[in-house]
Amino acid sequence: MPFRTARFAPPFRRRLRPAAQPPSPGPAVHRTPRPRRRATAVLAAAAALAVGSSLAAAPVGAAEDPGVLRVLRADWFTSGGQMFLSLEAKAGVPDGQATLTAAWSEGASGPSRTATLTRYEDADVYLYHRTTQPIAISAAPASVTITSSAGGAVTAPVEKWLGDGFQLPAGYKTRFLTTTPSPTEANARLEALAAEFPGLAEIVTLPEKTFGYRRYAQAQFGTGTAATAPSTFFVTSKKFGHEGGNDITLELIAPAPNAPLTVVRGGNNITVFLATNAARQPVSTAAEIVAAINASSASELLTAYTFRRNDGLGVVPAAARQTLSDGLRAPASISREPFTMKVLRVGKVRDGSKTGVFLYAGEHPNEITPVLSVAETAERLLHNYATDEWTRKAIDNLDIFLLPWSNPDGGHYSIFDTGVRKNLTNYCAPQDSDPGRRNSFGVNVNRNYSTATVFEGWDGASTDCLNGNYAGPKAESEPEVRNLVWMAKTFKNIKFAMNTHCCGGYFMWTPGAYKADGRVSVERPDAGIEAYYYQASEHILSAVQTYRDTAVWPGRTGPIIDVLYSAAGNSADYFWIEHGILAWAFETNGPRWDAGTQRWVNGANTVDVTETAMEYANGQLGIVDVALSFQLDATAPESTLQVASRNATSTTFTVSTSEPATVYYTLDGSRPTLSSPKLLAAGLREGAQSLTVTTGTTVNWFAVDPRGNVENGYVPAGSGAGYNSFAVAIGTAVSDLKATVELYAAGGRLSEGTAADLQGRLDIAQSLYTAGSESRTIGYLQQFVAKVKNQVRHDDLARDTLVAAAERLIAELRAADEAEGDVLPRAS
Repeated sequence: MPFRTARFAPPFRRRLRPAAQPPSPGPAVHRTPRPRRRATAVLAAAAALAVGSSLAAAPVGAAEDPGVLRVLRADWFTSGGQMFLSLEAKAGVPDGQATLTAAWSEGASGPSRTATLTRYEDADVYLYHRTTQPIAISAAPASVTITSSAGGAVTAPVEKWLGDGFQLPAGYKTRFLTTTPSPTEANARLEALAAEFPGLAEIVTLPEKTFGYRRYAQAQFGTGTAATAPSTFFVTSKKFGHEGGNDITLELIAPAPNAPLTVVRGGNNITVFLATNAARQPVSTAAEIVAAINASSASELLTAYTFRRNDGLGVVPAAARQTLSDGLRAPASISREPFTMKVLRVGKVRDGSKTGVFLYAGEHPNEITPVLSVAETAERLLHNYATDEWTRKAIDNLDIFLLPWSNPDGGHYSIFDTGVRKNLTNYCAPQDSDPGRRNSFGVNVNRNYSTATVFEGWDGASTDCLNGNYAGPKAESEPEVRNLVWMAKTFKNIKFAMNTHCCGGYFMWTPGAYKADGRVSVERPDAGIEAYYYQASEHILSAVQTYRDTAVWPGRTGPIIDVLYSAAGNSADYFWIEHGILAWAFETNGPRWDAGTQRWVNGANTVDVTETAMEYANGQLGIVDVALSFQLDATAPESTLQVASRNATSTTFTVSTSEPATVYYTLDGSRPTLSSPKLLAAGLREGAQSLTVTTGTTVNWFAVDPRGNVENGYVPAGSGAGYNSFAVAIGTAVSDLKATVELYAAGGRLSEGTAADLQGRLDIAQSLYTAGSESRTIGYLQQFVAKVKNQVRHDDLARDTLVAAAERLIAELRAADEAEGDVLPRAS
């Protein structure tokens, strides 16, 4: 079903985009690229999604055939009113050690231009060549030719990127919010919306409270530089700042000459009388002061440490009284207690029967633009329901969950103190937790999920508590993460998730992690699901572009590990692999073309926040529209086996589908089921793989779209027929038709008389084909098609398979003959 409704975008027409590199296939599989083409149908509607992949290592980056040079993507698009060209190609030599040059003409009579593509390598593995920045052009080229210094050239069409997807109708109400709300404000706003629209929305209170916007109070004596570290120490309260830690004071005094080191406590006020010499000069070292404080009654209030595990042998000077502080600057209206996370659930029917969409942001709380975009989306949905047809249809048919802040403690800190990438839970040892490290405490919650973790050797997270990608002491150690895990386990109708981040202008999906040694990734989605991701991406990103002509580059659209980096323990991999949830990730604030300065301006998290949030709220609605099409889809996919090449002993083929769909197949004649092998991707950012089999193989298969619609109404778990069958024979394409007729006759799908009649036409076609008479071969194949349509009346699947295969062969013969200048008769 198209990604459109009456008031929105035109039918979605994107090609079945190439899928990323798959796991290594079995011995029967030879992976060859599939020609780029446009999809002939679109996405689907809502309930059971194809089952997610189990976690397994899958090698990534190896070329399927070092001798093949191929174009992966060739796109033109606009940004800021300027037209651009973006190219990707894969070199046909080992490790991509070749220079690739692109050539094109701009428009029908425009200038001819060339550009050298840049070799793209990640984790020491060659991936492909690309334009690192899109090239400004004056008109859209019809095609591009890539030439390799190792020999060979390939030409591919240049296709339009963006503009044919989701669009807001005129008069749609927007801009409900213009500043990013704090987590406290966001909760209040979500609750107000639920109260204002009780028939359409409710609050889901997540079960675990977070650590809270709180910290222990501290004071440091000494600057802690390399020169002063031996004479520096710090103290940390035993109560949080708001619970009394902020009321403690400490002073260092040099009393009379030859005085001993003494610590005196008076309530919350602590005085350290430093040991002095005869000249009344302090002689106490940092280590001695630390020991004295910790051995005194002051230890009931605080603990002292030398600076960053220094021996503390430097003498400490007298210092004025300091008041310990937790350093938090939010007003008193912001609670310092553990925080309750709340999700707004929007839908006319909220009983789990409708497709669920989970929109969340704020995992990295210094990224405030994404938070505003999700909060704005909540406002748009509910406030447009009464007046907008599409919004009403979406809310009536979907179950939408919105969580602006999935890391609220870090959110409060980023709003009122300093922007941080983590939460506020400190797992560093107390002696490593001096005040200068406060902004480095915490866990990166998007590295704390239990799938493909750093603890299992996956790349892109850290076990260093001060690192920005610190994964915590163990997987799912953080309540923020456990709350989102609870969402996935509780609301099993969630089939789509959008995790919005900043910055860089990326649009990504699983897989999101690999092992650096060999760049071995988590198992990728099959070719059908990968095509679905790519197809939906243009629909969603068109919505972003329509706001003010900001285009997310095609080169920044794809699986996380293929366009950005590896992120062990990320939420996208968890949602997809553990729950089969289609999981996307926005990175907002991408490059925008400045027409005045004629250059790309990189987005930033603190600049242009409101306008960027508005355009990405469009994108949030775009994924809602994808889910709506999914929910309403009741059309099963259709598939066709296509032979790519053959020789005396083997045949290479692939299976094309009318829409993105998972293809299950068997090559041993057995009945295909949901446990059978799936058609994978040919390679990184390529199309569906081709399979090479020995001649005489019977291929059985069926297709299932992401919605769960099964081709031909086939029941994989049953015992009946309904799957596709095709026999691959020795010889020519006509031989395949003959073998398939025999296969159907042996299976009782054709009568003996019908089979004999059809074989008679094919015998003549075969002899004419061998003799080189294309026109007469076509004539007998046309007779074959007419007889199949007339005589095969009780097995639609057999009839359609034979007709499709014969008509493809006719088209190929006609094209070959017309290329030689002959004109062949066409079927009426």
